[in-house]
Parts: sequence; C-alpha cells; structure tokens
Amino acid sequence: MTIDSDPRMPLLFSYGTLQKPDVQQSTFGRLLDAAPDALVGFEQTLFTVTDPDFVAASGKADHAIVRFTGRNESRVPGTVLDVTEEELMLADSYEPAGYTRVAVTLASGKEAWVYADARET
Repeated sequence: MTIDSDPRMPLLFSYGTLQKPDVQQSTFGRLLDAAPDALVGFEQTLFTVTDPDFVAASGKADHAIVRFTGRNESRVPGTVLDVTEEELMLADSYEPAGYTRVAVTLASGKEAWVYADARET
C-alpha cells in the first residue's frame, strides 16, 4: 500500500517486528498504513534482548537492530509506517532497552523515526 503521509503525523521506519500485523494490532490496536522504503547509511545486525517479558512475548532473544555507518551504499530494507504521536509513544514503550529512537532520511526522501542501536548514538 502506498501512503501519502499527512505532514502532521510522524513516520516510523521498521525493519523488524513492528512490520508484523499481529505486533501492530497488539501494540497500536490497528494495522498501520505502510509502504516499502529503505534506511540509508545504516547496516543491520543482531542484538540480544535481555528483557525476559519481551523475549517471552516475541519468542526469541535475538532481534534485528541497525547501526549507523554513514555510508550511502549501506541500506536496510523495511517499511515506513504512518503513526500518530500517541502511537509513536506506544512504539517507544514497545521497544526494549538497547534501542533508541533517532530521526533519519529514508531512500524515498521521507523524514522518519527509526529505532537504532543505543550504544552507537
């Protein structure tokens, strides 16, 4: 689905679990409008989550995380999600320790938030 973002609503780029319909339903209470995009200047790696509740809910401890490289050829595919300010706060609560929200420019030129490795910021 293509989204024409409302300039008053933030965009959130997801490369992991927030792309999943069941996670969106449980986190936001609805399916989000979404479109494919890519994160430029980052690379994806694995991060071991230590929060036992998050691990129990997701069924695994190792999750994708992105780290800034600054290299234009480094790209992470994913989905840009149209969210409200309230849903952005819900996403903040959803993400476990080790992830931090940072502002980025996507391959499409859209400005969005993404959760990146907190150790790299």
